[in-house]
This record gives sequence, C-alpha cells and structure tokens, in this order.
Amino acid sequence: MGRAGRGDRGAATALIERHSEKIYAACFRMLGSKAAAEDAAQETFLRLWRNAAKWRPRGAKFETWLYRVAMNICLDQLRKRKREAPAEDAPERADPAPGPDQSLFAGQRRVAIDTALGDLPERQRMALVLCHYQEMTNIDAARTMGVSVDALESLLARGRRSLRDRLAPMRETLLGKMSDDAPTHIN
Repeated sequence: MGRAGRGDRGAATALIERHSEKIYAACFRMLGSKAAAEDAAQETFLRLWRNAAKWRPRGAKFETWLYRVAMNICLDQLRKRKREAPAEDAPERADPAPGPDQSLFAGQRRVAIDTALGDLPERQRMALVLCHYQEMTNIDAARTMGVSVDALESLLARGRRSLRDRLAPMRETLLGKMSDDAPTHIN
C-alpha cells in the first residue's frame, strides 16, 4: 500500500489482483446484481488508488480498511436504490443460472438463500456476508462495520434467525429432498 501511495502502478495492480475476487464477491452478496457489484468493486479500487498516499495503518489491517470502503459503497448504492424506486416498483432479483456442474436443486437452493439474504436489513446482511462468505473473524468484521464485537454478534444472531425463519417453508427443498421425500444427490 505504501508503494501504491507513492504512485507505483504495479503495486496498485498487485493489490487489485490480490483482493478483487473477494471484494467483488462481498459486493455481489450485498447488492444481488453482477453489474452493481462490478461498479462497487471498481469504485472501491478507485478509492484505493486515490487514497493510497493518505492511508496509514491505525490498528486495522489493510484488508479490513478495503472491505469497509467496499461495504460503505454498497450501502450508498442500496440507499440510492431506495430513494429512486419504491419497493413495489423494484425489479425482481435476477435468477442466476446454475453452472453446468450444479444440479437443479443446488441452483434452487442458491437462489432461495440469496433472495432471503437480500431481504435482510443492510447491517445484518453485511455482518453475515463478512463473517460467513468472506470468512472474516468477528473482530475484523466488527472493525469493518465500525461496531463493537458484541454488536456484530447481535447482528449475526438476528440475521441468522431471520434467514432461518424465511427459509423454513423451503426446508425440504433446501435440504435436497423432492416433494415425495425421495433423497436427491446435490454436488
């Protein structure tokens, strides 16, 4: 980061290459749209470049700072969406097509979980994305979100409870069972 701050484009490129997949994945989980996630990830790395010279480690790891930038951009996009279109006029989430190696049930499970995750309040969704999908520790996720570890754990608990409640009607499908209770094989 120090070299990038001094104008070293190679160092900035290395940072982007090292973190782009994880930042994009976190943005996608928050925003539910490939295009919006790409925009958010791109803006994150533009801010990295613009602020590289000013960045100083202040108790937080570089990656924690980068995730915080990305999550703030995602929250800004989500707030902008709410201002631009009432919820009843919002388009439905796109149904991502399962890859060739995924079974039908695995694809349905992914869509159901992504939809339920997208319906959570922003901060609960962010806590779950950072801890479960990005595999951050509670301490790093709390720093990224700017909350205490206790507050993060509360957000995680409420988020998990909400997901469990939302997904309960689809329990059999999510576990890979067909309506006649015949077991299915999910890769």
